[in-house]
Amino acid sequence: MVTDVDVRVDVREGLERLAERLGGRGARLTEAQRLSGGASMETWAFSFEGEGGAERLILRRRSAPFDPDNTRAIPLATEAALIQATGANGARAPKVRHVCDEADGLGEAYLMVRVDGETLGRKITSDPRFDAVRPVLARQCGEALAQIHATPPPPGLALKSVDAAGELDRYEEVYRATGAERPILEIAFQYLRRHVPEPVPLVLLHGDFRNGNIMFHPEFGVAAVLDWELAHIGDPAEDMGWICTNSWRFGRPDRPVGGFGDYADLLAGYAAAGGPPVELSRVRFWQTLGSLRWGVMCLGMYLSWRDGVEKSVERPMIGRRVTETEADLVVLLEQGL
Repeated sequence: MVTDVDVRVDVREGLERLAERLGGRGARLTEAQRLSGGASMETWAFSFEGEGGAERLILRRRSAPFDPDNTRAIPLATEAALIQATGANGARAPKVRHVCDEADGLGEAYLMVRVDGETLGRKITSDPRFDAVRPVLARQCGEALAQIHATPPPPGLALKSVDAAGELDRYEEVYRATGAERPILEIAFQYLRRHVPEPVPLVLLHGDFRNGNIMFHPEFGVAAVLDWELAHIGDPAEDMGWICTNSWRFGRPDRPVGGFGDYADLLAGYAAAGGPPVELSRVRFWQTLGSLRWGVMCLGMYLSWRDGVEKSVERPMIGRRVTETEADLVVLLEQGL
């Protein structure tokens, strides 16, 4: 079922109404700035002065139709519920201030309290402001994942379950549908088929846990885990492997965890926060699968541009990165799990 969205919504007008709803009669909008906007999602930073004083918030809003049958993303109300649940369990998650309803006139959306910090991956890996805190970030990421994975999903949420074999099947089907024949990708599929790890109890996953979706503060490190739209149920090592994928190291391939840390620190932080033991070979399986699936996604983006389905210049630019993932896979296959 496709959820209708009115793309003609005047967001600023909606924020003015929200300011009064949340801040009381006479509340005044003092800032409204669109931070980003992809094909289906918008993010706005805004502030208002109300009866309780000033508030600095973030609006996350769907700006295009949502079809749950053709996407792995979850509804924004589900995102908000997961953020609240994991935050209550001790995870570093932003505070949800309000889930929008029909009266707000903004469509599918929710508000979070603004968190100070940095999300640009290359700054996290190279900006001198993060030099002092960088050595502890991998351990903090492990701690954050342990708290997320230990959170029972709130009742009534429809979350998809993913395991290693199913994920391989999914991306091989996507790859075969392109008609491409790329030797490194072919070898990677074969290798991973022979090394699918034994099943483990599945848990709540963030689904896109990587440098770029985590807010880091230069004084104390991990401030908040953001962008929960791909949350699902799966193998705990999937989240670990994704942040170790080379595409999210931003120029620091020598530091496997996000471009800022080592495997040992990630696993130690996970264990220290109560996470069950996870073997490094399992993390590296999911890391290898991460490079493979990102390569398949990049290939698909290029082909959608080549075939005229997408006209954005971003598609072929990202599509070129398939060769980057192939280089990653050569190294990973040579090293083994």
